[in-house]
Amino acid sequence: MKKQYLEVAKIVAPQGLKGELRAQYYCDGAEFFDILDRVFLGKDKQEIKLLSSRPHGNLVVLRLENVNVREDVTPLIGKLLYIDRDDIKLEEGVYFLQDLIGLTVKDADSGKVYGVVDDIYQNGTADVYSIKTPEGKQLMFPAIPEVLISRDIDEGVITIRPLEGLFEDAKS
Repeated sequence: MKKQYLEVAKIVAPQGLKGELRAQYYCDGAEFFDILDRVFLGKDKQEIKLLSSRPHGNLVVLRLENVNVREDVTPLIGKLLYIDRDDIKLEEGVYFLQDLIGLTVKDADSGKVYGVVDDIYQNGTADVYSIKTPEGKQLMFPAIPEVLISRDIDEGVITIRPLEGLFEDAKS
């Protein structure tokens, strides 16, 4: 089941004295925040207007409504920021990574179930999906067209065709 609220950042520190804060983002880049008008703070998903954003190295600097001085940021450190999925329109074939976590991974030819996606690593030209098998082993595969055949979020299934030898050295 798709989550309505998706994690996009974690507040890590104040930025200056005027209520700006630094956050570690979990999206494609700091520029993602430019299209947002609001975010949701913490476990109770308190709606807060997003006034401004700008990149800051591998972080994003945010200015939130009613956060006006450095002391307002301190109690927010460590809290997560979320977006409402309805606020974002994705292009065809683009997915929220959080929607892929937990999907069942099956073989395109045999129907064999390898396990479920437990993480996705974004390190380079192709994402790498981590699968946890029913036996507790970890398998990994690159999200390239030769391997990843289809994703069906509504059905909860990813279909793959592993390259020869891909899973032979699986870790337990």
